Amino acid sequence: MAKDFLVEAFVRLRQKLKAASGRILPDADGAEDILQDSFVRLWRRQYPLRSEQEAEALLARTVRNASLNERRRKRAFPLETDIADDPPDIEDKEAAYAAMRRKIESELTATQRYILEEKEYGGRTLEDIAKELGMESAAVRMQLSRARKTLRNALEDDR
Repeated sequence: MAKDFLVEAFVRLRQKLKAASGRILPDADGAEDILQDSFVRLWRRQYPLRSEQEAEALLARTVRNASLNERRRKRAFPLETDIADDPPDIEDKEAAYAAMRRKIESELTATQRYILEEKEYGGRTLEDIAKELGMESAAVRMQLSRARKTLRNALEDDR
């Protein structure tokens, strides 16, 4: 019975699921692969689905998460063409460091700068930083995440 709900939902939503995956991934073939892999994974697991609505929700969540994971995986490993043949010289490294320092100073709040510097350069734990600032660990983690995202976006805008 559960597999019937899964098959019916998959057949009915196939194009919408593929479009949702396609908005996350850059190529249609990758979206199709994610769609098929997600269905097979759910088919094998045999979830106890009680309705087609449960199957729809499970399919949508699985396809979305699998698409996001695939996008992250592809970003984590640069293409060989992105890797420089020659190591950058000292002047290039110093220029990159200075540019990053300017981004940190101009784009981040004082709290975000402090948290980032203490965590990344000072080697301190988020719990220690939270105690010092009188914040919750989750709030410090969120500020660090926002700081990194802000810097990532600023660097992507420069490209």
